Formats: sequence, structure tokens, C-alpha cells
Amino acid sequence: MAFSDIILAGIEIGTSKVCCVVAEVDGEGGLRILGAGETESVGVRKGEIVDMKYATECVHDALSEAETNSEVRISDVIAVVSGSHIQGCNSRGSVRIERGEIVQADIDAVVANASEVSNIPPEQPFLHNIVRYYYVDGQAGVVDPIGMEGSQLDVDVHIIHGITNRLQNTTRCIEENDVKIEKFTAASLASAYAVTDVSQRDSGVLVIDIGGGVTDWVVFAEGVVRMSGVLAVGGDHVDNDISLGLHLPTKRAKVLKETKGNAVLPPNAPPLETLVDRLVEGNAILSPEHAPDDIIVLKNEGGFAGKNISRCMLNAVVHVRMKNIFEIIKRQASTEIPVNLLGMGVVLTGGSSLLAGITEVAESVFGVPAQLGREVSASGPKSILSDPRYATVIGAIRHRQMELLEEESEGGFFDKFKRIFGR
Repeated sequence: MAFSDIILAGIEIGTSKVCCVVAEVDGEGGLRILGAGETESVGVRKGEIVDMKYATECVHDALSEAETNSEVRISDVIAVVSGSHIQGCNSRGSVRIERGEIVQADIDAVVANASEVSNIPPEQPFLHNIVRYYYVDGQAGVVDPIGMEGSQLDVDVHIIHGITNRLQNTTRCIEENDVKIEKFTAASLASAYAVTDVSQRDSGVLVIDIGGGVTDWVVFAEGVVRMSGVLAVGGDHVDNDISLGLHLPTKRAKVLKETKGNAVLPPNAPPLETLVDRLVEGNAILSPEHAPDDIIVLKNEGGFAGKNISRCMLNAVVHVRMKNIFEIIKRQASTEIPVNLLGMGVVLTGGSSLLAGITEVAESVFGVPAQLGREVSASGPKSILSDPRYATVIGAIRHRQMELLEEESEGGFFDKFKRIFGR
């Protein structure tokens, strides 16, 4: 099949939305977005399905809208998965070379050896088994050892795995709509391939996808995955913090966050410690020192009695939660590689990355430049390409495209395009 004939579809069943994207791989190896569908999630919590009936209906609606907008009948999809059960770990394997020259059988054997990780239960399937580096007789950084002479071959791999029954819930939810799953892709990896290019991954970059219920992250350095993880904390937790701290209904808190919220404290605000102490004491009311521009007036509507809110208090709540998320990721990622050694710093994506002031907070925590991610290697409607809520699904399609390119390598197709996509 020619690449210009390939249609790929991806779907993500997220905490706040179900998103489906349809794309075409053109004759030059490019990716063109044909259409997308999106619906509000029901029956999903922290990236995992908790009500099969409602989640299946949401998938149906997103698929139908994507089919209508793309004019394509979707028969199979790449399913993006997240949730706290998705975990990443590094492992090393080693084999002796019997023939002197390394052949494909040696590659298969050493990767299989590295995949025998004692702390991963056998019932947990691998989503990705990513080769990081080969070593030939201690020589580090070997990309392709086939044909090299040596007596010992080692390999470092990064394994991303999940729990079978939770993946089966996603399978059932999608296949109830007469659509097959072509493969699973971890959200962290998908997001990275959506918003970074080869040069960024070579220089070193931390990609953080902040969704509604979870935050996925992955570190690339020298073009390979160094570490990945999932936090069961996301934008919905900010809504809950605002609701509890400022005594608002959750839906009203969400709207307030999206329209007025900022992760950076306003100029001349009291010290953060003072604001947090007031919140802990339940004293979030306005006090005489508040300036007029520090007051947010919430009108009486929809059964809500109306209220005046302190902008300082609102921003303090947002700031504390986002800073906490970044500090946890920094602590976990730094066990593999110091974040300050990442040449391209931090790239933020996901629906909650639209929160005002978020890059400033990320820069203060990580000590490196931070930027919002945008789709870097596709064409199509700007409303889709510029919306970080679609980035993860587009990245899953991009990742699958690169796998297909590799599968075409025997015919020389990959040689033409590896200059475009890198390693």
C-alpha cells in the first residue's frame, strides 16, 4: 500500500474529553489532518473508565463527529491510554556473542533479556519496549550494532507498561462501537511526538501533558526516552481546590479558573505564605487592604447567589497546585537526568496548559525555559493543530506513522524519510 493511501485514526478517552482525530499520510511522508471529533467525558475519572455505559456513548459521539468532519469511515484506531496504572521503568539486558559478528538474533535475544524485569508482574502487558542504547564490549552509545564485531552485547531499554483489565476496559469501550484497536500508545509518548521535533529530542526536553485528571510526562535526551511517568493529578484538581478554598460550586470554580485564573500572583500581592495561611484557616474573605482591581465580581445567575472573590486568593490556589505538580515531576525525572541539563527545557501541552501564567511557574520550578507546545509536523485545520487538547491524539498518529516507515525499510522507503523524521 502506498503511503498516500494510508488513513490513520487516533482516539483518547480522557477525564474531561473524548477526542478522535483522522489523518492521511501523504506521498511525501507528511501528515494531513482530515477532521476531528470531540465530546465531554462522562464515566471517566483520572484517565480511567469507571462507567462503561456512559464512556461507550461518549466514544460513539466522538467517532461519529470525526467521521462526519473527515468524510472517512473509521474501522480501527490507535488508542491513547493514560492513568496511574501506566508506569515507565528502565532496564538493561546482556548476552554473549557466539559468532563474533552481531546479527539480528543477538538483537532479539538481548532485548528479550532486558525485558525480563522482576518487579513487573507477568500479567501486565508492555505498551512500549523502547531501545535507548546498545553497548558492544563496553562501547557506549551504539545505535545499530548489526555487523559489528564483539563478544558481549548490552542494551538499555525503557519499558512502559499497564494493567491488563484496565486496558481491556478501554478495548471494550471502543470495540462496542464496531471499531478495532490497532495498537495502544501511552499518552506521554504520544504528546512528545506531537509537540517536539527531532532536534528538540536530541538536545534534551521534558514534555508535560496536563490533562483534566492526570498529568503525563516524558524526558528525551540524545534522541531517546530517558524516563516517563504519570501523576494522578490534573486540571480538575485545581477546580476542586478553588471550590474548597473559595467556597464555590465546582462548575463555577472551573469557569472562574478558565476565565480569571492565573498561576502567577498579581503585583503587590501579599506573600504567598500569608495567602495560604488564610486559606487553611478558612479566611478567604476580602479584607480592607484589597485594591479594587483585586476584586472579581461573580454575578447572581443559575441559582448561584453571587460573590466577590479575591484575585490574590484565586491565584494563590492555582499557583500552589501547579507548583506542586511540577515539583513532583522534577523530583522523579531528576533521578535519571538533571532537568537543568535539558537543552530545550520544558514543553507544556494538554488542555490545562492553557492556564494563564503556567509557563512562568514551570520556569521557576525547573530552572530552565518553558514553552507551550504546538503541533510541529502536520497540516490541516488550524483550529485543530493549534489546540493542545488534540495534541496527544495527533502525536499517537505521528508515532504510528514513524513505525510504519520503519516497517517499510526493507524496500528502501525508510531511507528516504529518516532524514525527515530522524532516528
